[in-house]
Amino acid sequence: MSRVGNKPVTIPSNVTIDVQGHTLTVKGPKGELTRTFDPQITINVEENEITFERPNNQKNVRALHGTTRALVNNMVQGVSEGFKKTLLLQGVGYRAQAQGNKLTLSVGLSHPAEFDIPEGIEVDLPSNTEINISGADKDLVGQFAANVREIRRPEPYKGKGVRYSDEHIIRKEGKTGK
Repeated sequence: MSRVGNKPVTIPSNVTIDVQGHTLTVKGPKGELTRTFDPQITINVEENEITFERPNNQKNVRALHGTTRALVNNMVQGVSEGFKKTLLLQGVGYRAQAQGNKLTLSVGLSHPAEFDIPEGIEVDLPSNTEINISGADKDLVGQFAANVREIRRPEPYKGKGVRYSDEHIIRKEGKTGK
């Protein structure tokens, strides 16, 4: 039994759900998300909760059961509350700028790194060394934050680089430390 798949997803009052075959559309104050799911899992929408049923107990169907429930829960949470990732830039001269739909990072490379901000993502810069990435789609927010972090990952000796705000960098001693 999939314990995650058997939990119902509660629908907040400001969110509407529309099921067309195997395509689920979720609308809320933060936006609208649409996703098509595997036909083996049945999605049932009652008054204020969504339940999921599977036809048998095969291993791949059990995995789909829990995954489908988690994806739908992320969709409902995203359109009602949204998701947010915070990145910090650490290093001398490291800074970020946002102009229009472009994010420009100066992180010690020979040229500034530019990123096109995808549709559905909001980038806020409280300071020039802090980047707040927010949006309704958890996958899109996480992937864009990972792409920005990848340009200069934090190194273990001085801790310089782009890191998540809740990330802890294990520091190493230099070559003089014994």
